[in-house]
Amino acid sequence: MKRFPAVIACYIALIAFITVSPSYSAPDVLLPEDGSVSMMETGKDPLPVILIAEGSDYSDDDPDFLKEEAREEVIRIADPLYYWNKGMFHFNDKLYFWFLKPVATAYRAVIPGMVRSGVQNFFNNLEMPVRFVNCILQGKFEAASNEFARFIVNSTEGILGFDDPAKNYPELKKGDEDLGQTFATYGIGNGFYIVWPFLGPSTLRDTFGMAGDRFLKPVSYIEPLEVSLGVTGFRMINATSFKIGDYESFKKAALEPYEGLRNAYIQNRQKKVRE
Repeated sequence: MKRFPAVIACYIALIAFITVSPSYSAPDVLLPEDGSVSMMETGKDPLPVILIAEGSDYSDDDPDFLKEEAREEVIRIADPLYYWNKGMFHFNDKLYFWFLKPVATAYRAVIPGMVRSGVQNFFNNLEMPVRFVNCILQGKFEAASNEFARFIVNSTEGILGFDDPAKNYPELKKGDEDLGQTFATYGIGNGFYIVWPFLGPSTLRDTFGMAGDRFLKPVSYIEPLEVSLGVTGFRMINATSFKIGDYESFKKAALEPYEGLRNAYIQNRQKKVRE
């Protein structure tokens, strides 16, 4: 329990350092009228401001965003930590191909699909507090009541959430709210783009949201820490077993995988905020 304030404090300290660092400080950016990519002037070298055309084939949350359909819209986000981000992108890329994919492939070969689906349903049901609280914070009270009803149905009729009988009730549609989206509804912008090792793409706003959501996830309170991390890792492997091939297809289609993933992430987050 005592580790969470320390973790949050470390995140805040790191973000504060990045934000106030002279090397990366920059004024607001004005987008050119023709929609071309502009540059963000810093005290030193110019850093790119990304204009994301919602017309690519890439989009996720898990990596479901690698499959989103395109829309015609331009989104911008600063990427002042480009060299850090690209390094972490390559780190996560190697982590996937050298560890996560082989383990998930072996896991899929041994564990039947029905069991893996049950595990995924269980974890989704367990994280109802995240969706429920953020629905309330966003003023989506009907969605909050639906989340609570889904939890009751799946926890009872679905046997602790291993099954998802609530999907048979159209009015009990599963939401996907989180604190990052809640911040966005309050008018807080993305800030800047950042890639975390193991965790993947994020933004300054979503990083704070992700840290806050941990307090609503029951798995975060498992002691000792090693067991909590083990459960989280198991969930990741189980989820990856359903998505093997998605990331490979994305990389093959993308001209520049780092930029493609960055664009897909921002596009997907913008879509979720609108919903």
